Amino acid sequence: MMLDIIKTKLQITVLNNLGNIEKGATIQLFKTEEDYEQSVNAIQTKVTDDKGKATFDNLEERDYYVLVEKGDMSNTDGGTKTEKLKAHRINKITIIISE
Repeated sequence: MMLDIIKTKLQITVLNNLGNIEKGATIQLFKTEEDYEQSVNAIQTKVTDDKGKATFDNLEERDYYVLVEKGDMSNTDGGTKTEKLKAHRINKITIIISE
């Protein structure tokens, strides 16, 4: 049995509406739209680093709902649902937050 070297991951970069990186933004990952809309049962929560990035590890090969918040800014206007993640890869997306 071979071990999977690369787990399924999701790397999220957070930018503000001016295109600047946002460090210290809180990102929550949800499996269902209902959990996302009610902000309950997040499967993982991370905070962006100095480069505006956060990486979620050990994910399933599926789509996820993403909520990003920092102060008065968030992505709730557009909401974000990922595409189905590709297994054994670092999947990457960028999310824009605004007031």
